[in-house]
Amino acid sequence: MLSRLTERGRDRIKHDPDRIMQVNIEIEDQGCRVISQYALLGRYDFATVIEAPDNAHMSRLAIDLGARGTIETETLPAEPTDLFIESMKGD
Repeated sequence: MLSRLTERGRDRIKHDPDRIMQVNIEIEDQGCRVISQYALLGRYDFATVIEAPDNAHMSRLAIDLGARGTIETETLPAEPTDLFIESMKGD
């Protein structure tokens, strides 16, 4: 998940940077797991690798996080390269 802080989100992080880790716990409470997270300089503010049971869980998570008004997200479903290679080989 790539995310950009909104003005409200930047203000929140400025005054309470530990909020980032609290959100990661909330992500886990929704059945997903934060694998790794990076603060970025540039177009996006954070890159977060999240493991979810399926795309439906990830969609609900992205909507929930975005509805708070503190971030805008872009989710990118991914699969391990070896599974991708096998799927490209066909039947």
